[in-house]
Amino acid sequence: MIIGVLNRKGGVGKTTVAVNVAATLAVAGGRVLLVDADPQGSALSWSSMRERDPLFAVVGMARPTLHRELPRIAAQYDVVLIDGAPGANDLGRAAILASDLVLVPVQPSPYDVWAAAETVQLIRQARQFRRNLRGAFIINRKIANTSIGRQAAIALAQFEDLPVLAPALNQRVIYAESAAQGLAVIEAAPDSEAAREMGSLARQILVEKEGLTA
Repeated sequence: MIIGVLNRKGGVGKTTVAVNVAATLAVAGGRVLLVDADPQGSALSWSSMRERDPLFAVVGMARPTLHRELPRIAAQYDVVLIDGAPGANDLGRAAILASDLVLVPVQPSPYDVWAAAETVQLIRQARQFRRNLRGAFIINRKIANTSIGRQAAIALAQFEDLPVLAPALNQRVIYAESAAQGLAVIEAAPDSEAAREMGSLARQILVEKEGLTA
């Protein structure tokens, strides 16, 4: 299964989601590959900060031929995650075309909800070539004890072909603290709320995977 973590808008937490989902699935015993398809190379930078043995492989493939090259490589893994580039460019389109499931992180702000329409349009265009391509939103950086995340989910319901996954990710300092050490939250703070949130998200992704293979 190839999962693209993508949003045309930058700064929504794509790398944080991709890295932590990859780590959570790897700790659970999966063979996981993380593909850095963003020229900024954030996932590769995270990997270079690690002092521990890697939980999963990380490779850079920021090129518009990704959708043709990756399926052969993906056959060696249970799950492949793509940390995609922002923007409606060839790199973003290639990452979408390579994916079985596209996860779209959205921060709970009107700006992010408005920008989501452009990402949805790219996914819909890709379905002309990948009829079974699925997509879903993730509410990321939700502020605890506020209704903003719920309001964002309601606003995103206008895109009927992309559901909002139930596990939301809250704004937590541990994400930045762990990233600075080249760690995922499940390593840095395995008993934290952040680790539990990522566990819930990973389980939901596996449910989506079962739906793809059914």
